[in-house]
Amino acid sequence: MKKYLVIGILAVLGFGFLGLLTIDIPAPTEDVERVIPDENFDQ
Repeated sequence: MKKYLVIGILAVLGFGFLGLLTIDIPAPTEDVERVIPDENFDQ
């Protein structure tokens, strides 16, 4: 029983790794700009 559990976990991890290698995640299409107040910086 323990052997099948280990094989199942390794299979899920292996297929997850292969899925992450093969999917095409698009790059962000919009710029992110944040204004940080000067009070946040030590002087």
